Order: sequence, then C-alpha cells, then structure tokens
Amino acid sequence: MDRFDAMQAFARVVEAGSFTKAAETLHMSKTTVTQLVQQLEARLRVKLLNRTTRKVNVTADGAAYYERVVRLLGDMDDAETSLSDASALPRGRLRVDVPSPLARLILVPALPEFHARYPDIQFDMGVSDRMVDLIGENVDCVVRGGELTDPSLMARRVGDLQLGVYAAPSYLEHAGLPSHPRELEDSHHRVVGFHWPRTGKVLPYSLHRQDGGESIRVQGRYVLAVDDGNAYLAAGLAGLGVLWLPHYMSKAHVARGELVPLFEKDWRLDPMPISIAFPPNRHVSAKLRVFIDWVAALMAQHAPVQHPAP
Repeated sequence: MDRFDAMQAFARVVEAGSFTKAAETLHMSKTTVTQLVQQLEARLRVKLLNRTTRKVNVTADGAAYYERVVRLLGDMDDAETSLSDASALPRGRLRVDVPSPLARLILVPALPEFHARYPDIQFDMGVSDRMVDLIGENVDCVVRGGELTDPSLMARRVGDLQLGVYAAPSYLEHAGLPSHPRELEDSHHRVVGFHWPRTGKVLPYSLHRQDGGESIRVQGRYVLAVDDGNAYLAAGLAGLGVLWLPHYMSKAHVARGELVPLFEKDWRLDPMPISIAFPPNRHVSAKLRVFIDWVAALMAQHAPVQHPAP
C-alpha cells in the first residue's frame, strides 16, 4: 500500500462524501479507492468511515485523522512546489472563508482572471460572516472586516471600506427623512441590526461631523437583526430600517434609486478596515501568497487602504 495514495484517497472520500465521486476526481477506479481506504483502516486498526448503500459518513476517529491528513498533504504539496519548477506557477487547494457580500460582489466575479493566471489552484471557499476556527477547521486564511482582536493570528490589512448611511424609499415614505443622526434613536425610526460575530451583539455606529465639530454614537431600534451581509442588505431594500453599508454594496442600489443616502453632506463614518488573517504557524505557501496579493490588488481598486500601517 502506498500510504500517500491511501491518505489522499481517504481525504477525497471524506470531502466528496462518496467513493464514486472521489474516484472521478482522483482519476482512479472506485475499486482502487475502496481498497486503498480499506488498507489504510487495516494498517491503523481503526474504522475511519461508515458506509451505507446511499452515503459515506466519517467516524469520530476518521474526522480527527482527516484533519491531520489534510495538513500533512498540504505540507507535502508545499515542499514539492518549493523545490520544483512549479514554484513559478503555484498549485494546490486553498481553503478560505470570506464575507458573503464581498464574495458575491467582488471576489467571485474576479475569479476567472485569477484562474486564468493560476489554473492549478483549487478553492474551497466558505462564504459567511461567522467566526472561523482556522486551526480546527484547517482553513488557510479568512478575509474579515473590522479590527482584528485575536492576537494568535497573523494579518495583513488590504483595504478600508468607506461606509455610508442609507434607507429605502419605502422606509422613508412612512418614517420620514431624518435630518440629524440622533433622530434614528426616536421611537418612529428603525435600523436593521447586524450581529457582529466576535461579540454576538448589535453594536452602535459612530458618526462625525465633516467639520470635526461633533461626534455621536447611534444604536437605534430594530425589528430585524441578522448575521449575514446579504440578508442585511435585503432587509434594508425591503424597507425594514436604516442601513450602514460599505460603498461597494450600496452604489448600484443608489444608482437605481433603491437606496437613498442619508447625512452624506454633513456626516461621515470611520472606514472599516478589511484584512486577511491566517495562523502564525501556517507556512505561507506560494498559492496562499498569490491569493493574498490578488485580494490586496482587488481591494486597492474598490476600497484602498486610507492609512497604511507603519
């Protein structure tokens, strides 16, 4: 038994949930993949997979072994890449997690250009605003907005999202057009709440007068709070309350008259930093490096860093 082939077959079965699909991606027969996994279980003397006629489920032992295997396979791939001509053309699989609006509006539409440049990089992309355990979930990196407070992570700041305050015309028709941000605290006004994953709370926003003369924090009341950026935008478009949005999310809707900017002449919000974070003990492979550089270049077009770190 080739232990490398066996570990690779096992990992692919776990990811595909099927011996047949795993065999197709590995360009092997289903019989060969099945035999490799059986030989691996025999060597380890542990049942790694539960098989039924319809699906394959990983056991508790198998799940723990899988996490170690994918790291080992990744390290082996990086080692081979760094010592071969392939270093000029990064390859392999990247596990990343990005916010849903950023994926939908910026990253995914630009991926064909990235794929044309690096055709041998394969993405497993989580699209969420949740907290991700990079080590436990074997994620190579995450793209996140806001200040990163986890000291155990390495991070590169790649952009600053300019923010604005918006409301749908349908909301303004029944609630009225506020002339001052403090009016959003009044009983007849509502905001759409956003549960920040680091705290689980709906946090207030700070606004500053353009002339620097006044700063206030606005919490507001909500009828709906969500933990996903796309749902947050949809709630605002439906007229459920006032929104605080990055410009890249709002500009198309403003152009179509679906959102109305509020307070834009007299007030501003602090920009939201956006960063790429990765584990400090994770080797920054060629494929991860080119992904980070690509995201930084994209953000330079859409939301350049306003105050670079020294």
